[in-house]
Amino acid sequence: MPATHLRCTECGTEAALEAVSACERCFAPLEPVYDPDVVRREATRERIAAGPSSLWRYAPLLPVAPPEPALLAPGFTPLVAAPRLAAEIGVRELYLKLDTANPTHSFKDRVVAVACAKAQELGLEALACASTGNLANAVAARAAVEGLPATIFCPADVEREKLLATAAHGATIYAVRGNYDACSRLTIELSFELPWAFVNVTLRAYYAEGSKTLAYEVVEQLGWELPDVVVVPVASGSLLQRTERGFDDFRSLGLVDGPPPRLIGSQPYGCSPVATAFAENRHVQPVRPDTVARSLAIGNPADGDAAVAAVRRSGGAMHTVAEDAIGENMLLLASTTGVFGETAAGVTLGALRAAVENGDVGPRDRVVLFVTGDGLKTLDPLRDRLRPVEIDADADAVLEALTLVA
Repeated sequence: MPATHLRCTECGTEAALEAVSACERCFAPLEPVYDPDVVRREATRERIAAGPSSLWRYAPLLPVAPPEPALLAPGFTPLVAAPRLAAEIGVRELYLKLDTANPTHSFKDRVVAVACAKAQELGLEALACASTGNLANAVAARAAVEGLPATIFCPADVEREKLLATAAHGATIYAVRGNYDACSRLTIELSFELPWAFVNVTLRAYYAEGSKTLAYEVVEQLGWELPDVVVVPVASGSLLQRTERGFDDFRSLGLVDGPPPRLIGSQPYGCSPVATAFAENRHVQPVRPDTVARSLAIGNPADGDAAVAAVRRSGGAMHTVAEDAIGENMLLLASTTGVFGETAAGVTLGALRAAVENGDVGPRDRVVLFVTGDGLKTLDPLRDRLRPVEIDADADAVLEALTLVA
């Protein structure tokens, strides 16, 4: 296996490849360190192309051995052109990375697959997490296919559609009276008391690495070329930071040439601690979330400062999207591309439109926009848009209705 140990992102303290939530010296996040000789030998274009049609084709760049068999494997989701939307917002090329095609219809299947593989390697026999909904679905489904128990801690007001999907897989759900940050604190405390695999606490160092595979796939699906711009939703900040890492990995290995893409981060107005820190050139400060985009409602983002730094290194920008614009952007995405993304996609598209308006993205740019979750999970912002025309089963009534519309 190419991963050799963990290293603190702040002080450099090293640790074994175990279930460790943070650096024992300074409490900063830990990241896997890889053997460069193994990676260079194993991560070639030819070997990647010959691999499975899932994230496990990038096994030499992940901190766990691929499971055998790889059940319900996520990844290698479609990258589709969106020419009508590109023309609408004013960019040369626009592609949608559809992680709605993953088993539970969000990018969280990627991170959970990696974390679960590590949990099984360590002999941990139960999965657990704090979640705003998508991670709950992914953990519950992964536990079901692997034959493991799962326990989920969600804010009590999470979308019912997400809770129902989680329950369908047989997970035990605790609806916490509080927001996501309260759930996160609870799971951190419980991780010291229970021998469970808390995927986004004790296994976070491995879990986060699954997000890199989005960048790997974009490069491969563009014919081993880099886009000019990538637009990413920001909750904890881990996805954006690992997206940068993914592009850097391929560039450092010589698998792709050219400058790294500019990263555009997106947050809703009601929970924008990372975008605010970027705008004010300071460290991230916690906020109390109040947003319709609940999958992005993390008021104290663990990787917020790392996300800000990644955007700055790339020459990109961060944008905040008004709450009343999120539903409008969901509708624009669906009506021009046929893709129904969740509220996070409404935020991400809103940030792209703002970036074009501000000149952060130009008319000659090739842009990739991440669609990280399915709109069927977040119907509330659009419920008032359903206005069917009721008629009798009579052709003359239809023709009359059409005349009135005209």
